[in-house]
Amino acid sequence: MLQPVISLTDVSKVYANGTIALKALDLSVQTGEFVSLLGPSGCGKSTVLRLIAGLGQMSTGQIYWDNGQAQRKLAFVFQEAALMPWATVQENVYLPLKLSGISKRAADSAVAEAIELVDLQGFEAAYPRELSGGMKMRVSIARALVTRPDVLLMDEPFGALDEMTRSRLNSDLLNLWSQKHWTVVFVTHNVYEAVYLSSRVVVMAARPGRVVAEVAIEAPQPRTEEFRRSLLFNDYCRQISAALSGSQPELFGS
Repeated sequence: MLQPVISLTDVSKVYANGTIALKALDLSVQTGEFVSLLGPSGCGKSTVLRLIAGLGQMSTGQIYWDNGQAQRKLAFVFQEAALMPWATVQENVYLPLKLSGISKRAADSAVAEAIELVDLQGFEAAYPRELSGGMKMRVSIARALVTRPDVLLMDEPFGALDEMTRSRLNSDLLNLWSQKHWTVVFVTHNVYEAVYLSSRVVVMAARPGRVVAEVAIEAPQPRTEEFRRSLLFNDYCRQISAALSGSQPELFGS
């Protein structure tokens, strides 16, 4: 049996204004899993990621890591690429290592490797204004990967992209995951993306945020366009859509 790299037990988050973002949430993520958190807006998906990353405080509950430390070596990819407009691709990717006190010369090989992983060789000297939306997100992912993390947290990184670019980046991300064996926790509100990417989909309900269903996606790797067109893919999408529909709050009534 796989070893959980992280476990959230009875985790709740209540904001100062009284909003209950999460209530009694239990979630375990196994080493090497690709887990997607899926749910309606306001269900606390991003809050879960931020708590895992140590970017917020729980109101109640515990987060356990498999090494007994506060957290593993992790990287966070946000919804927006948030690149420095005055810096080149190479400089943007180097930023986390620079902030860690690593010299540019010492970081050169790691930066080059990260840029190669996201297929941006030849664009090292380009500025963000010269890049497409998909390329900017590739830079953002490279900036996360340059630290060589064990755990990769991704908060709807492809949500603002067109479907063709999103589909291509989904496939590229899966290829990287299969090569590097990261543990990935991925937030999305797109059922098709969740099914295609994940080894497990965790469906969350809003008001208050909590887990209402978990579906293991038992489809072989590597996944291709053929999987997207298969009956198995459609079956998983219907199953998860049904769980998601049950998680939505009623718009009217008590």
